[in-house]
Amino acid sequence: MPHFSHEGVDIAFLDEGEGEPIVLIHGFASNKEVNWVNTGWITALTKAGRRVIALDNRGHGASAKLYDPAAYSSSIMADDVRALLDRLALPSADVMGYSMGARITAYLAVAHPQRVRSAVLGGLGIRLVEGVGLPNADQIAKGLEAGNLADVTDPTARVFRSFAEQTRSDLRALAACLRGSRQTLNRDQVGRIAVPVLVAVGGKDAIAGSPQELAALIPGAQALVIGDRDHMLAVGDRVFKTGVLDFLN
Repeated sequence: MPHFSHEGVDIAFLDEGEGEPIVLIHGFASNKEVNWVNTGWITALTKAGRRVIALDNRGHGASAKLYDPAAYSSSIMADDVRALLDRLALPSADVMGYSMGARITAYLAVAHPQRVRSAVLGGLGIRLVEGVGLPNADQIAKGLEAGNLADVTDPTARVFRSFAEQTRSDLRALAACLRGSRQTLNRDQVGRIAVPVLVAVGGKDAIAGSPQELAALIPGAQALVIGDRDHMLAVGDRVFKTGVLDFLN
């Protein structure tokens, strides 16, 4: 597995296929394999003639684990993606993120618009501008730091703690990430995103917020509702894949 160092932080990534590049940015407590390989995204995109690049965000997967919340601001994590593009000598690429990865994608599009050819914001709607990341974030962070899953009583915190254990994540690093990445963009900032954008959210997603409301703030953006899927299940859905491939084409 290839790695590179960005300002002293080791970042792991995969790079498969040939063709126009697309960079994939996974969600909180996930990693490139869980979010993109196991759900069939890498196969679908490479079969569609794409070069697919997916990184493990700092604090996740095989990348460096950091325990200071300040190391996880959305702008810093977006700059990791910019550095990966530099590492691969790619002037620009299509970029797709899910949940936290969608927030990072939006930050990248705002800070480095010339590097983002198009953007897919999956699992994140109007909460990009209204809200500060995951609801109940304090409870989720405390749940990650609890001695064991049985000690976690908040329902949302239990879902994320269970998922983090399934992905064999560093729970302390995830708690720091959650506390450090709770930023939003304002309406003027998202209104200046000038690349094609697809906002895709599950029809039963109680975390992301409305995709239509966010798309209405971004000139020319499209909204896609992913069937009757919740936040966790929408990412691998066939409707999502078909919508993204149509959008990219």
